[in-house]
Parts: sequence; structure tokens; C-alpha cells
Amino acid sequence: MYRITKEFHFSASHQLKGLPADHQCARLHGHNYVVEVELSAAELDEHGFVRDYHELAPLKRYIDEAFDHRHLNDVLGHDKVTAECLARHFYDWCKVRLPETSAVRVSETPKTWAEYRP
Repeated sequence: MYRITKEFHFSASHQLKGLPADHQCARLHGHNYVVEVELSAAELDEHGFVRDYHELAPLKRYIDEAFDHRHLNDVLGHDKVTAECLARHFYDWCKVRLPETSAVRVSETPKTWAEYRP
């Protein structure tokens, strides 16, 4: 199996409602997010690619236009905007457009990652 990954970045705020009032994530706060998309294929295409990295440009546009410097609760329309939720959201978005999508990882901090891999 061949695998490629590409990393994307954006900054945004969110608030996880329903947590105890003294929980730090219950307060309005923000992160510098990293989104890593993994594509997999058993065979390479006629050019030797799983997928040309340039074909991931629509994801960058989507992130820049819909997520960067936004309030994620408003973007996704709910109050449980966790890294896990974002990983699933970006996976679903990519899978429709890039069938080779095999996983998406989202980081809120340099030491934490959430991954969605069906």
C-alpha cells in the first residue's frame, strides 16, 4: 500500500459547551490547527502518484475560506467542535472529492493529535 500525506494550517476559535465551568475548554479560546490528510492506494497511477499533491488545492481553499480565523462553533453549527469532530469532518469532505482518502489527523497543540480512520 502506498500512502501520501499533506499538511494544512489554520487558526480559529471554539468553545466546548456542556463541560464544567472550570474546565479550560469551556471558555472561548483558540488554536493554531494542523490538518494532515492521508491518501492511500494499492497501485500508483500512470504518473507514479497515489494522487498529485496539487489536486489537494481545493482542500486548502476550503480551509482558508471556511475555517481560517473563524469561530468553529458557527462554522459547523454545534458546540462540540473537538479535534476528533474536525478530523471526521475533513475526512468526509475529502473522501467525496478524493476517494483515496484513508485518514485525517487534526492537531490543536504541538503535542496532541486526533485521527479519524475508518
